[in-house]
Amino acid sequence: MPSIPDITLNDGTTIPQLGFGVFRVPNDQASAAVTTALETGFRAIDTAAYYGNEPGTGEGIAASGIAREHIHVTTKVWHTDLGYDQTLRAFDRSLENLKLDYLDLYLIHWPAPAKDKYVETWRALETIKKDGRVRSIGVSNFLIPHLERLMAETDIVPAINQIELHPRLPQAELREFDRKHGIVTQAWSPLGHGQLLDDSTVATIAEKHGKSAAQVLLRWNLDLGTMVISKSVTPERIRANMDVFDFKLDEDDRNALAALNDGSRTGPNPDQYGA
Repeated sequence: MPSIPDITLNDGTTIPQLGFGVFRVPNDQASAAVTTALETGFRAIDTAAYYGNEPGTGEGIAASGIAREHIHVTTKVWHTDLGYDQTLRAFDRSLENLKLDYLDLYLIHWPAPAKDKYVETWRALETIKKDGRVRSIGVSNFLIPHLERLMAETDIVPAINQIELHPRLPQAELREFDRKHGIVTQAWSPLGHGQLLDDSTVATIAEKHGKSAAQVLLRWNLDLGTMVISKSVTPERIRANMDVFDFKLDEDDRNALAALNDGSRTGPNPDQYGA
């Protein structure tokens, strides 16, 4: 398998452009999945407190035998732990669950604007970064107004904004905002929670390139210049998700996929979630 290219963040750190996520992976399966992903060549592992699999994820990282400094580890604070002190405690729990001394990236999982705590939560992330316990800090599911407020009221611009991103929800305006402010856009649900795997347009493009539908959708994200999180517990699919660097989509492919844009989400609306 080819090596995964790195993307440089606004704080000077780097992150592999293609990562491995464990959303909805049971804790007792997370260790094996993470170990397989690392053996395959993945070096960015994405979990979250909400997933309930930080212990298994940490076990998989330890079992891999790969030096800690060569693995990029992300986790996230859930919206029920928003607030300055609560976030500091949540971070400590995540480190303990993962059995790690530091994180590479810590994210606010959802802004939960109705709670009005994401600014003070961000200040807690700034403290954690200044203390040297996390290399980079960022957000997930933040829309432009949330980002604007965060940047107006705090000191550090997020390194990453992890958002739902696939051909039906390309989020061009938000991606452009991120780009202008030096924020890397990171894609979750690149397959539209699997709904796009059966799409006829995607299938046609996959046949054209001799690839699977999942590989086409991952390549679509990579061609945007975003960082993308793949996910599977099946060793064959984990390996296939790495095999996306030997082809690119052409203009016809991109135009066909652009026609799928209908603004539909498979996840919650960030303005309404976590009330």
